[in-house]
Amino acid sequence: MHKLDLDSDDVVSPTYAARSFSHDIPKYRLPAEGMSADAAYQLVHDELNLDGNPALNLASFVTSWMEPQANRLAVETLAKNMIDQDEYPQTEVVHRRVVSMIGRLFHAPAGSGSTGTATIGSSEAIMLAMLAHKRSWQRRREAEGKPTDNPNIVMGADVHTCWEKFARYFEVQARVVPMQEGRYTIGGEQVEPLLDERTIGVAGLLGTTFTGQMDDLASIDALLGRVESARGWRIPLHIDAASGGFLTPFCEPELEWDFRLARVRSINVSNHKFGLVYPGMGTVVFREQQDLPQELVFHINYLGGDMPNYSLNFSRPSNSVILQYFTFLRLGREGYSEIVASVMANAQALAGKLGAIDGLTLLNDASQFPIVVARAEDPEKLDLTLLSRLLRERGWIVPAYTLPPDAEHITVLRLVVKENFSRDMADMLAHDVRAAVHTLEHGPSARPKRERRRPLC
Repeated sequence: MHKLDLDSDDVVSPTYAARSFSHDIPKYRLPAEGMSADAAYQLVHDELNLDGNPALNLASFVTSWMEPQANRLAVETLAKNMIDQDEYPQTEVVHRRVVSMIGRLFHAPAGSGSTGTATIGSSEAIMLAMLAHKRSWQRRREAEGKPTDNPNIVMGADVHTCWEKFARYFEVQARVVPMQEGRYTIGGEQVEPLLDERTIGVAGLLGTTFTGQMDDLASIDALLGRVESARGWRIPLHIDAASGGFLTPFCEPELEWDFRLARVRSINVSNHKFGLVYPGMGTVVFREQQDLPQELVFHINYLGGDMPNYSLNFSRPSNSVILQYFTFLRLGREGYSEIVASVMANAQALAGKLGAIDGLTLLNDASQFPIVVARAEDPEKLDLTLLSRLLRERGWIVPAYTLPPDAEHITVLRLVVKENFSRDMADMLAHDVRAAVHTLEHGPSARPKRERRRPLC
């Protein structure tokens, strides 16, 4: 992306200037005069045509389609500020219902209530959870007469950037388990050497953004149990379920990754991913009320009655919470299960087609999450960065990137399959990938062999 010169005097000269404008419009300064709403809409609308097509965006996990009724609800609730609980009490009721539903989906213990909150996304949810664990650790240390400096957190290199942000912003040492070729996640064996009495928590991932796999959460949970028994270190396990939190409960309900594991004290999920809600919304839920120190909850009254607030943000739209409630009511467990099954089937079909292309090998075949990850069999022969660019020329948005240390020598393509990605689109994408690989290996003038088709009956 080119660097913007915000001090330039560049102007916008719209196509419709003869009809709607009598002067150029500055790009980086507030215009001296306004324009009609129709003209402003057309100008912005036309510029945004340069964006990619969300339907062809396999880079992002974020929901890009909802039903018309949801779109109406989004507009109807756009002006409601989530913080104004006194003015919009029913919105807060819906908020508590949504948090409770998610807590129960993740097997929160009976009687624990709905301890948690909706957030702007998983980044805020993770930071709120780890701030709670940091403060709990500090209070335990103070009670024992021990110093509270130099806290640390243990995580794998497979974490999202927001984990590194938390460590840097809130002055917590990040102890990171590097990747290595053939192992792109972490388990108890990798975590154990990094633990000590100053560890405030361990991050476990239910679905990584790099390879679409999951950490060995059961082995980490067992490790933390042994550590507490042997050394008295009470180290919580936080599950980053941003990607998998709305997948695994419906496609592998018997898999124990959530509050069924004894050391799991908090979980975050991105509702705007497979919760099937527009961005941005996340949720953080705690195992018990005691896992959230009440000193982190602010009580404000200058908007009306007493309004508890636990967030990094203050003002925020309420429509994402309303849309999640709508989707829960609309789909129920059965509806989510059907959608997840369809998404997984389409992802696995795409994986099968890509795995059959000479020059590509799969790191992830979408067996657990609808994420396909491929690498080049011979990176000297096939440049995946160039392959990504060729696909972009066809409209497909498929990222190519290097893995974190110590696997940074591996470049991969990652494809996230969502609800609006059909089997027909999988066929078209696989065809375009095959053609792009052939072009890179043999040159633009060579034509790939046509796939043999079975005769129609």
